[in-house]
Amino acid sequence: MGSYLPNTKQEQQEMLSEIGRDSFDALFAGIPEEVKVKELHLPSGLSEMETIRTMEELAEKNTIFRHIFRGAGAYHHYIPAIVSSVSSKEEFLTAYTPYQAEISQGILQSIFEYQTMICELTGMDASNASVYDGATAAAEAVAMCRERKRQTAYVSATVNPQVLSVIRTYCYGSGTEVKLVPEKEGVTDQEALAAALDDTSACFYLQQPNYYGIFEDAEALGAAAHKAGAKFIMGCNPIALALMKTPAECGADIAVGEGQPLGLGLSFGGPYLGFMAADARMTRKLPGRIVGETKDRDGRRAFVLTLQAREQHIRREKASSNICSNQALCALKAGVYMAAMGEAGMKQAASLCLSKAHYLQESLAKAGLSLKYEKPFFHEFVTVSDTDPEKILSALEQNGILGGLSIADKEILWCATEMNTKAEIDAAAAVVKEVCGA
Repeated sequence: MGSYLPNTKQEQQEMLSEIGRDSFDALFAGIPEEVKVKELHLPSGLSEMETIRTMEELAEKNTIFRHIFRGAGAYHHYIPAIVSSVSSKEEFLTAYTPYQAEISQGILQSIFEYQTMICELTGMDASNASVYDGATAAAEAVAMCRERKRQTAYVSATVNPQVLSVIRTYCYGSGTEVKLVPEKEGVTDQEALAAALDDTSACFYLQQPNYYGIFEDAEALGAAAHKAGAKFIMGCNPIALALMKTPAECGADIAVGEGQPLGLGLSFGGPYLGFMAADARMTRKLPGRIVGETKDRDGRRAFVLTLQAREQHIRREKASSNICSNQALCALKAGVYMAAMGEAGMKQAASLCLSKAHYLQESLAKAGLSLKYEKPFFHEFVTVSDTDPEKILSALEQNGILGGLSIADKEILWCATEMNTKAEIDAAAAVVKEVCGA
């Protein structure tokens, strides 16, 4: 397949008209104006070499932070060199759809091994071969739970707002009602959930740890969902899973999450992958592909597509999912990462995230930022102070540090991973202390 498909102005206009847009500006109206490049002002007649040089000069204007204390869904983790070494092999880069099992054994095995490790990480019975990203995985999990008499999805107010937005978008298209379960002191209000659930409830979606980095009482919340006959979906941080109880131990029917921490760079937002796993009863509802192990006619170990993207073979109005492909290359990277790290390596990375986040929180407290929620947290936490968050974050940027995310008036969501050194944390705290006058 060519990487460049030429077309005429007329063909472009016809394509725009087909999707109900009259211009490319209208097509990308959802992108904020401040991040759009209106014009590059390139001189005409440049050679390829001159054009590349000009583009590189423009790229050098980007600010690249070496010291990062921001998470909120995308995390700065160490990626072993073997991840890139294996995943960049030509046989993995060029293969696309492994429909012909007899010539796709390598690809199929890599997907099978990825699925196996996701099941080990989550404690669930079956995993698919990944979906587009964590938010999509959450939305697809909600779709898996719909039944004729159960058309209401409950979502905790403590989930990532971007994930909630994607869930709402999916549910709008299917006619599923989304109801928010309020938060109470940084965690899901259990009493409110129990009071809201009824016989029309399809599922309850919980993020663990939640958007504020806090560990929820997942077992109690899951039990409340099951008592009402609803399914329990847990959205999990895969690194935290190395330390915390598995979704299966918490009673989850489906476990989903963003796989980016598993060997994928931040990469300005993608491509990422969404992992999905479920108990045996929900296996046939999993979207995308599932690779299975079998034996060939000579009794040798072999791999096949046990289930594939059914949505490619039926009418769109009858589809139960929007997934028609998978993130095979990203899943391969995640599989190599998990294999290279092993159980001990994953636990060590998670332990370092936990300890460094707590050291960061203690350092920021001494600098003048108070912890908003006095609850157990993983590697993210929220601080509050009378100092304008933008003033704090701006001062950090001037010192080459990407600080936390301003999420509300006077509130900042911070994150630390194994990549943050004690010296980095001390330097960031010193800047904050100077700004806050502590």
